[in-house]
Amino acid sequence: MALTSAFKAVTNKPGLVIWRIEKMDLVPLPANAYSSFYEGDCYVLLSTRKSGSTLSYDVHYWIGKSSSKDEQGCAAIYTTQLDDYLGGVPVQHREVQSHESELFKGYFKQGIIYKKGGVASGMNHVETNVYNVKRLLHVKGKRNVTATEVEVSWDSFNVGDVFLLDLGGVIVQWNGPESNKQERMKAMLLAKDIRDRERGGRTEIRVVEGDEEKASPDLMEVLESELRERPEDLKPAISDAAVEQQQRTSVSLYRVSDSEGKMQVTEEARRPLVQEMLNHDDCYILDHGGMKLYVWKGKGATKVEKQTAMSKALEFMNMQGYPYSTNIETVHDGAESAMFKQLFQKWTIQEQTVGLGKTYTVGQIAKVSQEKFDTSVLHTRPHLAAQERMVDNGEGKVEVWRIENLELVPVEHQWHGFFYGGDCYLVLYTYEVNRKPHYILYIWQGRHATVDELAASAYQAVEVDQQFHGEPVQVRVSMGKEPRHFLAIFKGKLVIFEGGTSRKGSSEQEPPVRLFQIHGTDSSNTKAVEVPASAASLNSNDVFLLKTQTEHYLWYGKGSSGDEREMAKQLSTILCDGVQETVAEGQETAAFWELLGGKAPYASGKRLQQAVPDHPPRLFECSNKKGRFIVTEITDFIQDDLSESDVMLLDTWDQVFLWIGKESNQVERKEALPTAQEYLKTHPSGRDVDTPILIVKQGFEPPSFTGWFLAWDPHRWSEGKTYEQLKKELGDAANILRVTADLHEASLGPQHSRNSTHPTYPLEVLLNCSDELPEDVDPAKKENFLSEEDFVRVFGMSRDDFAALPTWKQLNLKKERGLF
Repeated sequence: MALTSAFKAVTNKPGLVIWRIEKMDLVPLPANAYSSFYEGDCYVLLSTRKSGSTLSYDVHYWIGKSSSKDEQGCAAIYTTQLDDYLGGVPVQHREVQSHESELFKGYFKQGIIYKKGGVASGMNHVETNVYNVKRLLHVKGKRNVTATEVEVSWDSFNVGDVFLLDLGGVIVQWNGPESNKQERMKAMLLAKDIRDRERGGRTEIRVVEGDEEKASPDLMEVLESELRERPEDLKPAISDAAVEQQQRTSVSLYRVSDSEGKMQVTEEARRPLVQEMLNHDDCYILDHGGMKLYVWKGKGATKVEKQTAMSKALEFMNMQGYPYSTNIETVHDGAESAMFKQLFQKWTIQEQTVGLGKTYTVGQIAKVSQEKFDTSVLHTRPHLAAQERMVDNGEGKVEVWRIENLELVPVEHQWHGFFYGGDCYLVLYTYEVNRKPHYILYIWQGRHATVDELAASAYQAVEVDQQFHGEPVQVRVSMGKEPRHFLAIFKGKLVIFEGGTSRKGSSEQEPPVRLFQIHGTDSSNTKAVEVPASAASLNSNDVFLLKTQTEHYLWYGKGSSGDEREMAKQLSTILCDGVQETVAEGQETAAFWELLGGKAPYASGKRLQQAVPDHPPRLFECSNKKGRFIVTEITDFIQDDLSESDVMLLDTWDQVFLWIGKESNQVERKEALPTAQEYLKTHPSGRDVDTPILIVKQGFEPPSFTGWFLAWDPHRWSEGKTYEQLKKELGDAANILRVTADLHEASLGPQHSRNSTHPTYPLEVLLNCSDELPEDVDPAKKENFLSEEDFVRVFGMSRDDFAALPTWKQLNLKKERGLF
């Protein structure tokens, strides 16, 4: 097939296109074959996504474990050619069977099936409504499922996994006693996918629970007819460690050069990495703890360097002694993948601003115009709530408590908004949606609070949460990292004191001179933060309040706006008794500088455009098994990926959500916050450990959470079917027995009795070959044509006793007597 002909399948529509390498040619697959991969073949896969008006591409080449070196090389070449065909913007991935990336496995929500054979042995991809099938699939994985064809034998089974016996018209699912509910559900969905996609919906599916086999005697009969008699003991469970991904903290950057005719790899930097380390004229290899390799191709790199990037990565993989199955991703300068960018401490895109502001550029200086937005639309437009980190406009009910002697003490209303660095506080915010109350519980922890107070704040948060039946969204707030909604609920009157306490009877003296930096343009985003009372703390872009026992100065930096000055004036009236003297930058008196300990250099450059970190949201399934923190990423996530039996982590970079499923166990709930803290601590980019953490319960998700999911359905949890409901819908075993009997051309029901209307023939006649039998004799049912006397003589038992035997025993006896 000509290359241009092969790439005709590429369109601008989002979705998948898959080709198989056949006789070194690229052949497109039918869509109903997309989740099946032959172990002897290689494939090329193109994923197209659309974000707004922009298209992005991922090209994967998949290597079957039994494929030839020629086929593997051919797949790599076609991947490079497809990359060129699409203008050099796709992210390239190398995938090895059983070691695929989470992104690759995420394309196949129902699971991946590995089939034996390949094109060289005449194996073609599935045709709908074909029933001459007999295979055993070993289903593995809790989140992204893979199903591997194994020997059709009880020897292939183990007690920890799920197996599908596929007989074409019948699929019997056997659940290992130690498999969990989610694995069973995933296997059932895979069986249904095979039925609907490959068999036109005309396959019967039934389930055997491995710990209750006696409850399914008919289905066990079907299994034993194919697998022979079930042994008493099966193999023990296989650890899932192989399919779980441990977050690695180590990340290293290497510069790649072949200027001297031999590839030279030089280590450039280790964690944390920053974007500026990448030179546009070079190629780099980023090693994520040996778990995955990334190749970054600079815009100024030579054509030869770009074309040989993947082969260089393979050489590097061998140099480092990494396994052949190591995943490799190639990215282009300016078109980096989210997975690549999240390994850097900071990654920004030029001319991108924070929030809904518009950028106005004057020379090298950009000023962000803060645009107002309508908070009333946040619940009808949850994506806006997610982007703005707001659930409403802050007009709800606010209750504040301070931790005092490890107990909660209410803070009087006039002191709401005053937070001291030596204290911890709980803030309960109540707002209504459709006349139903919703709650957010903020846990504010001062920088100088004691360990006991920090622990008490967490304990008291649990107590308050329980009082409201687990409905509140819990948000841990570190001092100085207050999220936007927290600012909004105090309506421009939020003051953060560096130290001290607001407790009555405190013996601490107020410092004689205090300096507050006031930042914000309206009542939803303004706060005053105490900073060291020295000239070096000043900044030309902000407004500062200098406060003594008798004098108050409001200092306006040259770069501060009119809105910022007005909000600072309003806030300063709360902190000061009397009138503040306004001081414009450059017009300070000697007395002003004297209060700050003398004049000193400070930040006086105009504020450049504030670039927003370019980090798309990421969803993880979390577990902390055997003392190891493990995260498994769910790519292309949707609401259905939130598993009710799990704790899920949604990372939006400047906030981290912990979603608690209703069926998650008590230990997982208790460990939720330490889990998120560990996630931030071990993140390879060196994340800020004080990033706000929000704990969200299933069924009580705020729009700032749901907005990250496309088409969120608030009724999903009440209407979603359970595993038991899906199993019940499959029906009983009667149809299975009928269909299996037809497949075997031998009845699994009661055998013919002595009143049978069949004619009888001597044994010698029935022992003849099929073409020598009487016309009315069915070769598969010769025993039905024996007389009663001959039947007992041949089998040593009556017809009724014979009928009571398992089918596999019946077949064996018939073969031994020459009657099958």
